[in-house]
Amino acid sequence: MPFETSPALPDADEMEAMARRSLDSLPAEFRAQMGNVVLRVVEFADPESLEAVGLTHPMQLSGLYTGRPIGEKSISDPSSMPDVIHLYRRPILAEARQRRISVERLVHHVLIHEVGHHFGLSDDDMHALEDESD
Repeated sequence: MPFETSPALPDADEMEAMARRSLDSLPAEFRAQMGNVVLRVVEFADPESLEAVGLTHPMQLSGLYTGRPIGEKSISDPSSMPDVIHLYRRPILAEARQRRISVERLVHHVLIHEVGHHFGLSDDDMHALEDESD
């Protein structure tokens, strides 16, 4: 049976439920700052999203935050599109398999990384925080 159609693998709805559990596990002060961030689980990143982050293959990207970090927002900003945390199902499944970790653990890791971007942290900032916690 092909990897992506195995019945043991979560579909998009199940992966979204995993991500929502991770969001619910955040401390209350962080949850309060999430506002109306939309959570979206799709199979792969689209070509425009890949290009925006300098990647060329959809399997290279497991998550993406689009929007303005809360530290850059102003009440005088015109209404715009909502902030979105994108989780890319197939790359997450492949990475979890390759790293031999649970899909739920990787979903949590990717989600927290994208939440970090919502709070204005750079990739370097998040890697430093992860290194400190190890």
